[in-house]
Amino acid sequence: MTATILDGAKVAADIRRETAEAVAELALRGAVPGLSVILAGEDPASQVYVRSKEKGAREAGIRAETLRFPATVTEAMLLAEIGRLNADPEVDGILVQLPLPGGIGTSRILEAVDPAKDVDGFHPFNVGRLVQGKPAPVPCTPAGVMELLRRENVLLRGTRAVVLGRSDIVGKPMATLLTKADATVTVAHSKTRDLPALCREAELLVAAIGRPAFVTADFIREGAVVIDVGVNRIDTAAEVARCFPGDEAKAAAFAAKGSLLVGDVHPVDVRERASRYTPVPGGVGPLTIARLLANTVDLCRARRGR
Repeated sequence: MTATILDGAKVAADIRRETAEAVAELALRGAVPGLSVILAGEDPASQVYVRSKEKGAREAGIRAETLRFPATVTEAMLLAEIGRLNADPEVDGILVQLPLPGGIGTSRILEAVDPAKDVDGFHPFNVGRLVQGKPAPVPCTPAGVMELLRRENVLLRGTRAVVLGRSDIVGKPMATLLTKADATVTVAHSKTRDLPALCREAELLVAAIGRPAFVTADFIREGAVVIDVGVNRIDTAAEVARCFPGDEAKAAAFAAKGSLLVGDVHPVDVRERASRYTPVPGGVGPLTIARLLANTVDLCRARRGR
């Protein structure tokens, strides 16, 4: 079987275009959506993510600012900054980039954000509303996956779905959204007994476990739709050979760069077993930022009555 790629980059571009049109319409009515990002510490991946978010916001016409703090920042300082942003009427969305430096309570920081400005949908108030099926900002990665499935006409009603991973950021909200869409959902994780056999039952498999190329052929049902949420950097020749056996182009790219990106799903096995799948890079990643921008616009509309 030769699997078809689910083009997350294309769907993300469509979402960005629609978001830019919505921002332009809001601007005509005197409301420019505002997004504030709090970045604490020097985590390299966070730096890259935040630059991408800033660029996407500017291109959409969203007024964006990044508030950078050193790794020595205190919890009290971050709480004070969040309080200021909560009170600023020009700020519609607040994003706290994770991970935070050691010694800072992530839960306390996230819970300090006004739920009406919680662009990531991480506040317990919004999590509760999501579970109850009430309007609330939805975590950006699961929301992006649902947009991809909808726009690519992937059947969900009655579908047997397995979500591999139970994080608050992806796994749990993903399961909630799929359940809401009438899929029959099982959440699996590293402690699940006979994990490959369970995953093979899935007509739709969402992998979000954070382990490079962990999902191999024996996890994937023939003809399943596979969504790979993982982004992992591999930096040894042995790992490259395991993930891309006999691929001279990948070996050359590794030799030039010193590392390669892979998802949680084995990139060769998924092409041979699935009917449709998301690649890494270019699959789910672009959707996450696109949904962040769309969430900002939704919060602006809700807050300002536009």
